[in-house]
Amino acid sequence: MSEHTLHVKVVTPNGVVFEHEAASLVVLDTTNGEEGIMAQHAPIISALQISELKVIDEAADSEEIITISGGFGEFSNNQLTIVSDSAERAKDIDVERAKKAKERAEKHIAASETDDMVRAQTALLRAANRIHAVTGNK
Repeated sequence: MSEHTLHVKVVTPNGVVFEHEAASLVVLDTTNGEEGIMAQHAPIISALQISELKVIDEAADSEEIITISGGFGEFSNNQLTIVSDSAERAKDIDVERAKKAKERAEKHIAASETDDMVRAQTALLRAANRIHAVTGNK
């Protein structure tokens, strides 16, 4: 790893979902807005939104997209660790399954009381995020 790259690791309770040794840039959605992390960035800890994490490797001319269900990110010493309840690489997402989950969540929202509404809205956000990571459409 050079001084111009950073190590990225995405961890869930089920283990490491993604790891990359030489990222040039990582873009993530914090609760305070979008944040770009490059090598030598100041140390930071941020709460994360249900969103996509973009890992860019300019040397390999590649971009990896990983969906996360919130969590937090910690960066120090050129190492970014993302901890989330769930995470999936875009290339591993079953779009049809995600679309069905989105439809179920939308129906549930339409028929929900206040307590169930929050769970249904979270399910909808997660499904839309997964679909967007693969297709670019929500």
